[in-house]
Amino acid sequence: MIDVEGLTKIYGPRAAVQDLTFHVEKGEIVGFLGPNGAGKTTTMRMLTGYLPPTDGRASIAGFDTFSQSLDVRKRIGYMPETVPLYPEMAVADYLDFMAALRHVPDRKAAVQRAMQVTHIEDRARMNIGKLSKGFRQRVGLAQALVHDPDVLILDEPTIGLDPRQIIEVRELIKSLAGQRTILLSTHILPEVEQICTRVLIIHRGKLVAEDTPQNLGARLHGSARIGLQIAGDGPALQKALVAVPGVLSVETGENGRYQVSVASDQDVRAQLAAAVVNGGWGLLELAPVGMSLEEIFLQLTKEEPVAAEEQTD
Repeated sequence: MIDVEGLTKIYGPRAAVQDLTFHVEKGEIVGFLGPNGAGKTTTMRMLTGYLPPTDGRASIAGFDTFSQSLDVRKRIGYMPETVPLYPEMAVADYLDFMAALRHVPDRKAAVQRAMQVTHIEDRARMNIGKLSKGFRQRVGLAQALVHDPDVLILDEPTIGLDPRQIIEVRELIKSLAGQRTILLSTHILPEVEQICTRVLIIHRGKLVAEDTPQNLGARLHGSARIGLQIAGDGPALQKALVAVPGVLSVETGENGRYQVSVASDQDVRAQLAAAVVNGGWGLLELAPVGMSLEEIFLQLTKEEPVAAEEQTD
């Protein structure tokens, strides 16, 4: 649904985006991560047709974002970090105006549908300027949905919201999973883990990682990790764990806790459990241990660049 090949954007002597290539399947929710100045917003602006690339290409639903910009805009809903709302307009009037700009055939039905999806029907006659930040974000999402697009591109959709509002908008985005393809930029890493099926991490304008958070952790650590809590300890127990085929190392912790590193392509949980139980020790807990997305992000984006041109990223 979203195809990006060698996408590059150069500002003077600086490349904001360099040779970026990735693909987003239909129905996926993909997190687009990177430190400030990494090139996220520039990439999103090129995908939505607001900026031409210096080199490379991008397509949405088979249409080139530069040479077929109008066809692309019919198929995408874009919610920028700062949504261009008109505070003096009522919610329904604003959405009707946005539907008219997009030449939506049945504007009344489209506006009603967008308000229902974003749960703002009861605010239809309120002026946007009188809404809370959370409801203004919902209006911003509604304008991105009013023409029923196949693809949503959301730049920091929960920025500036309180915890309750973040949860509400997050659940709203999750409810769209499978119906639309979503590319989501955010600095709230737990949000990505809860919403997204896959993550793209960009650093200095280049793609440095692309996978599920779980797989990224295993790749960066070089192995998978399994945590155990065992009623017992001692050299015999550690020896029994190390003897399990596929185990690379065993680290001891406090209160009977052990962390076992295993080859990432092997699942040895059953063998570990058998080794503990057959040895006469009590197995209290056994669970995979992954790197947090925060750890992954920090490891992949060391030496954060100074943003010279792109203060909005």
